[in-house]
Amino acid sequence: MAQEIERKFLVKGDFMPFVTKQTRITQGYLSSVPERTVRVRIKGDKGFITIKGIGNESGASRYEWEKEISVEEVNELLKLCEPGIIDKTRFIVPASDGLKFEVDEFYGDNDGLTVAEIELPDEDFKFEKPEWLGEEVTGDIKYFNSMLMKNPFKNW
Repeated sequence: MAQEIERKFLVKGDFMPFVTKQTRITQGYLSSVPERTVRVRIKGDKGFITIKGIGNESGASRYEWEKEISVEEVNELLKLCEPGIIDKTRFIVPASDGLKFEVDEFYGDNDGLTVAEIELPDEDFKFEKPEWLGEEVTGDIKYFNSMLMKNPFKNW
């Protein structure tokens, strides 16, 4: 089973000088229940379907399975998705130890929200936190993309 271990933070400062890559992402959810979220996504010019399990107690670790599918298939599946689409740009910012931050700047109903995630080799892995990283929100479900679709940032 594939396991995703990541921590999530709000962004409080200017990360843009450190960006090495950026990609536009549009995604919808076929299922947004915490026990099994199923999303379809267009990331740049590629399509993906992803299944995630419920997070552990800390919210940092959960099962994840992803498969590349065609953009045409994603567009068809988006028609079946629950209401609400996530639209964002993902910026890649290198971190120490060969890791990277994925910084998501949201648009539409989530405009004004920017969060950073870092995927870790294990939950206790220590990493250097850059100055632009803000409050940790790992495990806070209101920051899950599947919840931002249902209760967007503009409603907070």
